Amino acid sequence: MDLVIARPEGLYCPSGDFYIDPWRPVERAVITHAHADHARWGHRHYLATRDGAGVLRARLGDIDLQALPYGETIDVNGVRISLHPAGHVLGSAQVRIESRGEVWVASGDYKVEPDPTCAAFEAVRCDTFITESTFGLPIYRWQSGGEIMAEIDAWWRANAELGRTSILFCYAFGKAQRILAGVDQAIGPIFCHGAIEPLNRAYRAAGVRLPETRAVPDGNAAEFKRALLLAPPSAQGSPWMKRFPVYSDAFASGWMRLRGARRRRALDRGFVLSDHADWPGLQLAIDASGAQRVIVTHGQVAPMVRWLEEKSLRASAFETEYGDEELSAAAHDEAVAASLASAEDVASADSSASAKAKSSADTATDDSGKPASS
Repeated sequence: MDLVIARPEGLYCPSGDFYIDPWRPVERAVITHAHADHARWGHRHYLATRDGAGVLRARLGDIDLQALPYGETIDVNGVRISLHPAGHVLGSAQVRIESRGEVWVASGDYKVEPDPTCAAFEAVRCDTFITESTFGLPIYRWQSGGEIMAEIDAWWRANAELGRTSILFCYAFGKAQRILAGVDQAIGPIFCHGAIEPLNRAYRAAGVRLPETRAVPDGNAAEFKRALLLAPPSAQGSPWMKRFPVYSDAFASGWMRLRGARRRRALDRGFVLSDHADWPGLQLAIDASGAQRVIVTHGQVAPMVRWLEEKSLRASAFETEYGDEELSAAAHDEAVAASLASAEDVASADSSASAKAKSSADTATDDSGKPASS
């Protein structure tokens, strides 16, 4: 019997009688990270990483939570469980499950690029790897985080010299803190929307170094003229924006990789910055797992399954409720069309790490915004 199966409530381990990131209330839930599509309120017992406990409680309130250090193993009904860094956001984990000599790993969401705000991705060897595929198309290839931060700094600095507020839309949990840790705070003051500040406090409490930030009501017009202001995507076009008479706006997201995404949102700038693995990163993680069987949960599922089968791996998919519910069909179609137009064959694209830098230059496009945790 498979160690993990799909049920209406979520991904279920029959041998251990627990779920991984269930989307309906269950008795026992192992949570990979605190984004809303993976961590939901209503379970009786939660298991998550010690690093992510503060954020999880900040988002879900008073829950029955067992917090486990990375790498420590516990026994649940005869099944050995351990949590390993996924590199996605603070406290994110891959779930390693071992029973009767068989090992499965459920990745949750992950990225392989280092991030100063969370533990780096750790490859975990297994027989079966359950992976995300949010950006599982050859068009998705990221520049380094350092390069993107330099672009954000240059945009902010230029705006400050012109006396206009730099409003950067980003996801409140994970993306906002990664940006804060990477920008040059000497350019000017940094303000955060009310949805972001509580998560900043949780990060600082976990020992993550972030620059000083202030709530928007504490600022004045003179300060805003040189300020970087981080806000969630929901703030765009809302009455909240009326307090900033002169501003330039931008969005930081992996979806900004798509032509037209910035245009549809009527943004001045788009920065391609994602907390998910790009196409080469997904392949790197799958290969490093050593798994001969791979199950894809969400994102660009069909292209990834096809690529895996062409690599002679056993590949299939679980139907889940993870992912960016706000990502439109139009954006999906645009990504597929762009991949085809770039003449990148899914079977042969990206067989080596060296192809990454070349392909980034070959397929330079604009950026779009993502709706959940890009």
